[in-house]
Amino acid sequence: MRDQVAKVRPDLLDMALKAVGVDPFLHVDEGTQFAQPAIFCASLAGWYALGRPQTEFMAGHSLGEVGALVAAGAISEQDGLELVALRGRVMQEAGQVSGAGGMIAVVGANAVDHAERLAAEIGLAIANENSPQQVVLSGPRELLRDAEETATQLGLRAIILPVTGAFHSPMMASAVPQFRAALKAVKIDEERAANVISAATAEPFDDVCLRLTQALTGPVRWRDVLMSLHRRGVTRFVEVGPGRVLIRLVKRTLPNVELISA
Repeated sequence: MRDQVAKVRPDLLDMALKAVGVDPFLHVDEGTQFAQPAIFCASLAGWYALGRPQTEFMAGHSLGEVGALVAAGAISEQDGLELVALRGRVMQEAGQVSGAGGMIAVVGANAVDHAERLAAEIGLAIANENSPQQVVLSGPRELLRDAEETATQLGLRAIILPVTGAFHSPMMASAVPQFRAALKAVKIDEERAANVISAATAEPFDDVCLRLTQALTGPVRWRDVLMSLHRRGVTRFVEVGPGRVLIRLVKRTLPNVELISA
């Protein structure tokens, strides 16, 4: 990722160094406090590499929502990077405060149908509704093995994820106040933000501060976001971030659409 950023937007490396205190790319495996700003910079670089395309609608998965708001012109790059650096840090700290937390992906043809029941029975929260075949649950790490066993009994595949906290669950509550305060201090163009589909509501952003704050402790409704975009006539999806994870989720959710990765 770092090479791509250095080639396309070397100034982002300097901005990230100032926002994080160290080069996040050199510490990306040490936790979300470094991974989030690194991915944010790589995503912006990918968008620039494509010529900064302006489209009728944009969307982002979790952290990607801030990048989408920057690309839409609703938040400045500097503010976006500082928000992401803070977001990664307070989420890392929330994981330490709330105790050992984790996440588990549940995969299968009927994963969505079983997710709510599985979460309720085990005591976990639905963190990501990624596609009709993939849901991620989040909560206390000691419950993940129970979820894995139950999911297997239901004929589903369960994968405990290598993350440092129970993201998008109530265990992130301590991250909310500081992140909300930072959002309130940022200049936000709510009119431009309306071009971005919120992953909290699967509708255009109506209150950026509220929705981004909700996203810390609530689910990423990515499947609903994709369906919302499709209902609005979107048939061409371009992923600008590193990897092809989102492109694969689109493919599993929507038929007959064009998929492009930067």
